[in-house]
Amino acid sequence: MSFAQSIQLNWFDETRAGFETALAEKLNQSKGPSSELNAAIEYALLDGGKRLRAMLVFAAGHAVETPASELSDAACAIEAMHAYSLVHDDLPSMDNDVLRRGKPTCHVKFGEAFALLAGDALQTIAFQWLAESDQGNVQVRMQQIAALAGASGLQGMAAGQAIDLAHVGKPMDLQSLANMHARKTGDLISASVRMGYVSNTALSAVERNGLEAYAHCLGLAYQVIDDILDVESTSEVLGKTSGKDALNNKPTMVSLMGLGEAKALLARLREQAFTACEVIAAPRRAPLETLVELITNRKS
Repeated sequence: MSFAQSIQLNWFDETRAGFETALAEKLNQSKGPSSELNAAIEYALLDGGKRLRAMLVFAAGHAVETPASELSDAACAIEAMHAYSLVHDDLPSMDNDVLRRGKPTCHVKFGEAFALLAGDALQTIAFQWLAESDQGNVQVRMQQIAALAGASGLQGMAAGQAIDLAHVGKPMDLQSLANMHARKTGDLISASVRMGYVSNTALSAVERNGLEAYAHCLGLAYQVIDDILDVESTSEVLGKTSGKDALNNKPTMVSLMGLGEAKALLARLREQAFTACEVIAAPRRAPLETLVELITNRKS
């Protein structure tokens, strides 16, 4: 490992450690009267996770010279929204999975009703944390709320999940599959980057467009490697059930392109992400580059 890579990983480890503390404190301050619902929410949000979306908020903020201390509420919000999506995605009426992050899924642990409520509460608390935040000015917070809502709702993650459910066991062409993934997975990753960079209201159009292109490449790359790992890895390594897409006859990048072509696409997206963030000066883009490495080389 080079000295530069070591510095970048130190940034990731230190930023993530600070984030975990902030997230736990924020959730503790938000507890409701139901101890079982509180427990289900804590289980879904605090116990595990790579925190890549939160780190993208911080990395994009670093790129535009905004300190992490001014972005922790936005990072907490994006992780709450992501946790909600996983809880609901695992439900019997959706993907019907029993393993997430190496442990029983929320509905297996707490029952389907409490998993539904935990997801509902996580979604709404994400917006509450942003609306009540004192980090950044009102204009910035409104843009962050809009980014999160747009990525999560009828045009974003919910739409992607609906398209996914509608095509189980049915044919889908590559362009339609890429569109589904852009909505189901990519939009929330793009929102993470946007929620970080809007903190600098003086950002140039060139830098903004570069960061948007970076986020788009990473969002698709994340799903491509997810499809590759579903074929090549094991449930023990992934922390979730492997081989499930093939079992459920769901179209994936691997099933449509073949494993070799999917890996070639991943390599292209990786290089495109590196190129896109070159609009940011070298010292400030280092965390963005770290996240390209971590996402495209991940094993779980």
